[in-house]
Amino acid sequence: MDEVAQAVANIKKEWDQSILQIQEHIKSIESCGTSGRGTEEANSLPRLNGAAQDALALLRSLQFKLDFLAQQLSTEEEMQSAQLTLEFWKEQYQTLHSSLRNANLQAKSNIRKAAQEERELLLGGGEESTIRRRNLQTKVGMTSAAESITESLRRTRQIMVQEVERSANTLATFEESTGVLRKAESEYKGHRSLLMRTRNLLSTMRRQDVLDRVILVVGFIVFISAVLYVVSKRIGLLYLQRKIAAAIKAGSAREIGKEIPGVGDGMNGR
Repeated sequence: MDEVAQAVANIKKEWDQSILQIQEHIKSIESCGTSGRGTEEANSLPRLNGAAQDALALLRSLQFKLDFLAQQLSTEEEMQSAQLTLEFWKEQYQTLHSSLRNANLQAKSNIRKAAQEERELLLGGGEESTIRRRNLQTKVGMTSAAESITESLRRTRQIMVQEVERSANTLATFEESTGVLRKAESEYKGHRSLLMRTRNLLSTMRRQDVLDRVILVVGFIVFISAVLYVVSKRIGLLYLQRKIAAAIKAGSAREIGKEIPGVGDGMNGR
């Protein structure tokens, strides 16, 4: 299993744990006001809602992480599985959000009933009512202080969750920028290699051009030499043919003179 797949598995495990936590918070909110301590439970309701909202924020963060990692999975099958899981998570998140809203409505109804019962009891006479009022005031003060501290911690945690989400967004942007830079570097290397090949090709073409010119010059010289040689040979042959023809003619005239003495003597007398 590669790092991305392992990260996806860890996110799924964290999602399941967060689901269990928020379900516990929803149950606690829904049962708020049913124990007969309406005022105390009314003061604890914001704390429970804060914890539930933190859990929902964590679920949103996990959805974002899964959506980001799903694009980096190595196989198409894993990507499709991650997308299906993400769709299921969105539906589950909406269901939990609706359950939380219904639980708050139920809790408010329970708290109103419990508060009404407490008012009726406190307005009654007797020592029991006095002791109960004192205990209630003490518990209310302690609960208010605890709720104030809890609310501060909840806000701090919410800020930390927001910072984590912002850091995740920054990291995603950084990863995207890194990918773009790597792609640009790869393209630059490709263009550089292409330029080197083009340069080598131009050098080869220059050498080939010089070689072609040398071959043309040498061929032209050889051709001219051959033409001159052929012309000189032709001129020599013509000259030789003329001499041979003249010799043949001269030999023929002597033979004729020998055969005809008068002609030969006349020619000699001349």
